[in-house]
Amino acid sequence: MTTLRLALSELKRMTGGLLPKLTLVALTLVPLLYGAIYLYANWDPYGNLDGISAALVVEDEGAETDGGERLEVGDTVAQSLLEDGTFEWERVADADAADAGVADGTYSFALKIPADFSKSLTSPSDFDSARQGVLNVTTNDANNYLLSSIVDKLTGSVHDTVAAEVGEETANQFLTGFSTIHTQLQDAADGASEVASGSAEANTGAADLATGLETLSGGAAELYAGQQQLLAGSGSLAAGAAELNAGAGELQAGLLQLNAGAAALPEQTRTLADGAEQVAAGNAALNSEFQSAVSGIKAAQDAAAARLQASTAALVADGVLTQDQANQVLAAAAGSADASDAGLAAQLASASASTQALADGSRQVADGAGALATGIPALTDGISSAAAGAGTLAEGSGSLSRGAGDLAAGQQDALAGAGRLSEGASSAAAGAATLSEGISQLAGGSAELSDGLTDGAGSVPNPDDQQRANAARVIADPVSVNTVSQAKADSYGAGIAPFFLALALWIGVFMLVQAMRPISRRALASNAPAVKIALGGWLPFLTVALVQATVLYAVVRFGLGLSPANPVLAWGLLLLAAMAFSALIQGIVALLGSVGKFVVLILLVLQLVSSDGTFPWETTPTPLHLAHEILPMGHVVTGLRQLLYGGDLASVGVVALGLAGYTLLGLVLSTLAARKHKTWTLKTLQPEIAV
Repeated sequence: MTTLRLALSELKRMTGGLLPKLTLVALTLVPLLYGAIYLYANWDPYGNLDGISAALVVEDEGAETDGGERLEVGDTVAQSLLEDGTFEWERVADADAADAGVADGTYSFALKIPADFSKSLTSPSDFDSARQGVLNVTTNDANNYLLSSIVDKLTGSVHDTVAAEVGEETANQFLTGFSTIHTQLQDAADGASEVASGSAEANTGAADLATGLETLSGGAAELYAGQQQLLAGSGSLAAGAAELNAGAGELQAGLLQLNAGAAALPEQTRTLADGAEQVAAGNAALNSEFQSAVSGIKAAQDAAAARLQASTAALVADGVLTQDQANQVLAAAAGSADASDAGLAAQLASASASTQALADGSRQVADGAGALATGIPALTDGISSAAAGAGTLAEGSGSLSRGAGDLAAGQQDALAGAGRLSEGASSAAAGAATLSEGISQLAGGSAELSDGLTDGAGSVPNPDDQQRANAARVIADPVSVNTVSQAKADSYGAGIAPFFLALALWIGVFMLVQAMRPISRRALASNAPAVKIALGGWLPFLTVALVQATVLYAVVRFGLGLSPANPVLAWGLLLLAAMAFSALIQGIVALLGSVGKFVVLILLVLQLVSSDGTFPWETTPTPLHLAHEILPMGHVVTGLRQLLYGGDLASVGVVALGLAGYTLLGLVLSTLAARKHKTWTLKTLQPEIAV
């Protein structure tokens, strides 16, 4: 009996009636029911999120930015979500109602925007109260566990969008502050430069002032010395006036005695003549001393006026005083001197007149001594006139004495003023020197400050509007992810298709052993070699498995819209997988019987969790890594991904060779089973568990 005839015999048995035929059709559709329906249900779940009801609560009260702009981020986010339409959003009045809706299943989740959301986003401008804006999300895993992951992605997207928009505005304001600082530093540098220039000019003026004040100090010292000399002359004048007054008094007393003794005049004529000569000589000496005092006072006044005029002229030349101020000082001094001279002149004139009268009287006495004897009446008149002149002289000398005292007191005050002027001029000169030094230091410091501010302004960025906008975008969203997809699935369903195609094929072949015999008993009773018996038992499984794989692939590709990058190769790999799976399952069940079905089920579970179908296989516990390496389903998943998404075809060749090896392993197991079951025992005729 040939291998082909053994296979055809088993297939004929499976199609010998209506029920067997329906059974075979049903078994053929098992992978389709499992794989295609699951993929259909999950082909694009993210595109159908608009059927999920979600509560949206907007309590944001808005905020004012530093620039005076009104910020309503909560309303902006809500409007964006509603327009996007990813979920079936429903505006809810408050957070409590939204949470209650999530709890009773009315809403799958709730997104709540608090009242201070916009205010929090503007808070970075105030360092003391800066805080993050918070989006509150309420989920309930009792509604759906995976929904929480989907919502996390949504809130992450909202977070990134809001952070980018608000961050860009904040960064723009921050960079604008740099421009303002740059401008202000430049203005400060210009101001410091002007201060330095002004300080240099002030330093020159201060030096000139110091020089002028030194000259003033010297002139004041000379004025003080002149005032001392003037005071000394005033003292001499006062002393001479006092002597003159005393002499006038004595003269008046003598004339009175002379008038009283007129009766004895004849006898005393000679004595009178001698006395008259003495009086004349005394009057001449008095007049000479008086003129000398007057000349000393006048010379002192002229010297002081000359020194004062020279000092003011020097101050005008040095720029300390203006010419008008100097003229006012000279006029004031001249007025004071004129007033003093007028009083003194009046007194001196009076005293001079009295002295001259005394001299004239004395000469008259001398000239009339000879005629005295001839005319007593004339003598008596002359004596009376002399007495009157002596009285006038006494009064004039008294006035002169008092004027001299007043002049001495005035000169004492002038001396004190000149002293204070000299001291003030010296202090002003010292202060001017200190001022000049300080202004010089100020000029140097201002120049250094100007240079430092200029350098600082150059170090501060001053971007234009375009640069500031670009930099703000970069600061707000500094990282841009440029994803290069070497192989990409078009949808979620396409992403999980490799796993479910492979899994559906394994389950489909596993279901075949429930209705088909791994090895025909008729073949075992023949003399056919074990290899032929094994091949004859496997070929019916292979035939149905190939049909299963073809139907499954056709429905997924044309019915669900899978678009493989390598459609023919992908179909070929599925056929190779069907070949390997059918050989392994048929060989295991043929060798182990009913226990083999349990082993196939265990292998199904192991491959379900280790085939890299959903999460990467590296994330599974370490003991399952070995299952991924040695069992075929994981390699089939890897190969299908390369073919469906346009990956590395070289790795597909390795997978194909591996599937051939698994096929060979299955045939070896089936051959061993044929040899084992060639010998019949009582257990063979009456097994503990029917296959």
